[in-house]
Amino acid sequence: MACSSCSTGKDGQPRGCKNNGTCGTDGCNKLTVFDWLSNMSLPNGQKPFDCVEVRFKNSRKEFFRNTEDLTLSIGDVVATQAKSGHDVGVVTLTGELVRIQMKRKKVSPDDKTIPKIYRKASQRDIDIWQKCRDKEEEIKKRSREIAISLKLQMKLSDVEFQGDGSKATFYYTADERVDFRQLIKDMAKAFGIRIEMRQIGYRQEAQRLGGIGSCGRELCCSTWLTDFRSVSTASARYQQLALNPQKLAGQCGKLKCCLNYELDMYLEALKNFPPSDCKLKTKKGIAFCQKADIFKETLWFSYKDEPATWHTLSKDQVLEILELNKKNEKIASLEEYAADNVIEEKTTFENVVGQDSLTRFDRPKRKKRRKKKRRKPKSKASSNAK
Repeated sequence: MACSSCSTGKDGQPRGCKNNGTCGTDGCNKLTVFDWLSNMSLPNGQKPFDCVEVRFKNSRKEFFRNTEDLTLSIGDVVATQAKSGHDVGVVTLTGELVRIQMKRKKVSPDDKTIPKIYRKASQRDIDIWQKCRDKEEEIKKRSREIAISLKLQMKLSDVEFQGDGSKATFYYTADERVDFRQLIKDMAKAFGIRIEMRQIGYRQEAQRLGGIGSCGRELCCSTWLTDFRSVSTASARYQQLALNPQKLAGQCGKLKCCLNYELDMYLEALKNFPPSDCKLKTKKGIAFCQKADIFKETLWFSYKDEPATWHTLSKDQVLEILELNKKNEKIASLEEYAADNVIEEKTTFENVVGQDSLTRFDRPKRKKRRKKKRRKPKSKASSNAK
């Protein structure tokens, strides 16, 4: 799904709106909300909800009150109230769905401190806003150089200008507390604007910057994920994943959010599953669990004296043996149970490349000899004619 400004250019290449996440028609942004009440009219005598949702750069969304009774629709660029001056954003939601979103984010519709919308943005407002957006990359690069010269242990990840260009918010990440008073003085002197520093977490930084994950797709946090749930190493243990930080950590350095996607299914399957640290008492000795496959309902056990020899048992067989052990009864051996699970597999070999040999390219190529055409002897009649 894309907006009209992202259509294909004359050379056949995608043109792109080049708005860096602030699509003009709000058609190709991850924070787009489908207004499923747009084709429904309000009951007689009921006024439309006077609050709208406005999105700014990247993932920042706020609610504003439409005190001027402006006719607003999704995609309109509006000038909104700010602490000083005004800001420019894009309307992402109107109507009764805004009330639901405010309830979800625990914002009271009767709150009198909700800022208001001044007007629809004029062409002059949009030009100033676009001019400020074009300067963000250059200012971000310069501000990083100033922070490095001051030897501050912090990373400036993003810059966001206010719509009127009078203020810039710098987002940064840091492990410890940072004294950036001198940094603010130097940047205010270099750029001639008011500076606001805002610390964000590493997950929020990955959400704002985006990237490609180890799965080969765009990061979930920068495409569709809007809330961050806590992820612990227990999620990896339940799914029998190796506790390798390089494999489990995402680009933010934290545990991957996708570890929680299938966790509920694993927990449901583990309800009636034997614990992984269970021990089976047999007359041959005590057996320990070495491996378990939750979805195949199969477990592998080995004796204490023979750790290299594994015996395959089903979940029901293990539960049966555990019940006997609770009654102080021991089975003869695991081999009796494991023999029932042995399935003879007939191995069939197929030529995966058809009739060709795998070493057909190793043989040297023979040069083809060109056959010389023999000239036909001239007949006597032709020679006599000459």
